[in-house]
Amino acid sequence: MTPIVRRKAEALGDLGEAWLAGLRDLITDLEERWSVRVEQPLSGGTSAYVAQARTPAGLDVVLKLGVPDPAFSDESGTLARAGGRGYVQLLAHDDERHAMLLEALGPSMSKLELAPELQLETLCRLLRHAWEVPPAVTGRCASPKNKASALHQMVRQLWDDLGARCSERVRAQALLFAGRRAAAFDPDLCVVVHGDAAAANALQVLAPREGAETGFVLVDPDGFIGDPAYDLGVALRDWCPQLLASDDPLSLARSYCRRLANGSGVDEQAIWEWGFLERVSTGLYALSLGADELGQAHLDTAERLI
Repeated sequence: MTPIVRRKAEALGDLGEAWLAGLRDLITDLEERWSVRVEQPLSGGTSAYVAQARTPAGLDVVLKLGVPDPAFSDESGTLARAGGRGYVQLLAHDDERHAMLLEALGPSMSKLELAPELQLETLCRLLRHAWEVPPAVTGRCASPKNKASALHQMVRQLWDDLGARCSERVRAQALLFAGRRAAAFDPDLCVVVHGDAAAANALQVLAPREGAETGFVLVDPDGFIGDPAYDLGVALRDWCPQLLASDDPLSLARSYCRRLANGSGVDEQAIWEWGFLERVSTGLYALSLGADELGQAHLDTAERLI
């Protein structure tokens, strides 16, 4: 289990502590229920314990056990409605116990040393499929969500709580863009967004299959109804090593943004504003979780994009 997952569980108080204490018994019970044998845990999770598993027939699968958070059913519901098209295949789930059995996948795009331009183009293709997933009829994800308003509040709160870990001009720019995106919110133009459409959440399929024509599928969806430009802003959010190494990071980031706009048909300025807002909010959030290197890289690049 990653330290971030443990900290997220501990932050839930008694509920999270009970989840941590009962994790071994839960795994044993699900092994029997779903006829799998759990093997070694996988690295990289931020909100769940994830492990390789195998069926009696020798099929590799993945067991995912989320921390006790209502958002878990948003993810499983999105995957169920997607039916494997653009997304990882959901084989079984138990929302009450925050458990899923998923198809096994290969490495993420971010680990394959693919050119950023190719990764961005692939993300555009994946998202066009993801945006076709039908919305939930009931529950938390049945109504459009003005994500910009929530991020506006997050940036203000974390900037104060963390003691101004980025400059005032970066904070002001992020809040300005949050206000613009909130004002532009139109429920009639919303789709079911992934919510964290970064290259790290696009994993390679182990064999060609219908619904995975790009050779990759998305994992870990938030699955809320929102502005499609938000997903593309998340795709633009990363690339910190490339931007920090560039002599002209602003031009490079703008070229990435233009590629996303051309590949999706979504307004380029909207993508840019979401991308900057996500860069700052993610940086502050990572710092709040103790992931200082990740968080600071996002904030350092934000300083160079103004």
